[in-house]
This record gives sequence, C-alpha cells and structure tokens, in this order.
Amino acid sequence: MIRSIIENIREELEEKDKAREQGITLSREVVRNCRVSMQHVHKMELERAYSMIQTARDNMEKMMSVLKNQPDIFYAGFVEHAQQEFTECSVIYALVSGKSIPEPGELKVEPVAYLNGLGDVGGEIKRHILDLIRQGMLDEGERYLSIMEELYTSLMVFDYPDAMTHGLRAKTDRLRLLLEISRGELTAAVRQQKLELAMQALETEFRSRK
Repeated sequence: MIRSIIENIREELEEKDKAREQGITLSREVVRNCRVSMQHVHKMELERAYSMIQTARDNMEKMMSVLKNQPDIFYAGFVEHAQQEFTECSVIYALVSGKSIPEPGELKVEPVAYLNGLGDVGGEIKRHILDLIRQGMLDEGERYLSIMEELYTSLMVFDYPDAMTHGLRAKTDRLRLLLEISRGELTAAVRQQKLELAMQALETEFRSRK
C-alpha cells in the first residue's frame, strides 16, 4: 500500500522535474533569441530582428505549454525573466521600426513581467540614441529622448512593494539615471553641432571677403 503511494508520488515528481528542465531550456532559448533580435535592431536589420522575435514567440508558447500544469514551477522566476526579455526586444523593435508598442495581452506575458521589460528598454533606447548621435541625426535623438522620458514618468507611478513588482523600483531608478546621461550626451552633441555650423559660417564669410 505505502509502496504504491510512494511510487505515484515519485512519478509525479519525475514528471515535474522533466517539465522544469524543459521549461528552463526553453527560457534560455527565448532569452538568446531576444538578445540576438536586439543586436539586429541596433544594426537596423529589422527583418532579421522580426524573424528572431517570432522564434522567441514560438519558444515562449512551447514553454507555456510545457508548464501549463505546473504553476509552482511557472512562478519560480525563469519564466518571468524570459517574459521580461521578450517584452524588451518586442518594444524596442516596435519603436525603431515605427510600429505600435505591443500590449501585455498581445505578447502573452504577465503584467509585472511586462513592466519590468519596459524598465529595461531604457538601456536599449540609450544605445540607439548614441548611434543616432554618431550619425548626426540629433533631431531623431531628441525624439527618442522624449520616449525615454515618457517611459520613466509612466513607470515611476508604480509605487508598490517590491514583493509585488519584483524589482521594478530599482529598474525605474536606473532608467532615471540613463535618462539624465542620455540628455547630457545629446545636449553636448547639439552644442557641438551648433559650434561647428557657426565656425563654418564664419569661414564662409571670411572667404567671401577675400
């Protein structure tokens, strides 16, 4: 009798362990897919970025299917991390490609994971602003700075305990720092551009008087 009960429990745990291993593997694949996608975004290889996002989406769906009957494993942390990464790469792709920002329901992620994913987007926007500065596209850089500011002011209203938001406050504080750094870099670039234009104008005027 006891042996039969123990064997049933062992089989349940074996199935749970198998689901956990599969879930972790798929979670890692999602994270890898998303990071490759963001690399393509910054290179403006948007078709490749979209393709990797779709691969990440497929792996997300597989992960959800594997863990649908294992709620204790589902909320162990690695699923939320994958959802954050998926949110981050989907949002930065949407911003750079001029598409609408996807909502949590569209991405099929938990609301808190979505918010934390948004908190990470600031770092990718900062990187994109630097690329725009190098290209001399300062007006476009200003537009992305405004997006980063809107992102920060939107996230700062979630003043809830960390047990509920899972580190969102720390990410929001980091986003504020990235915002100030980006504003400083862009301001310096604008001043430099104005100085160069003024010097070019003076040189042109000097040559015209000769």
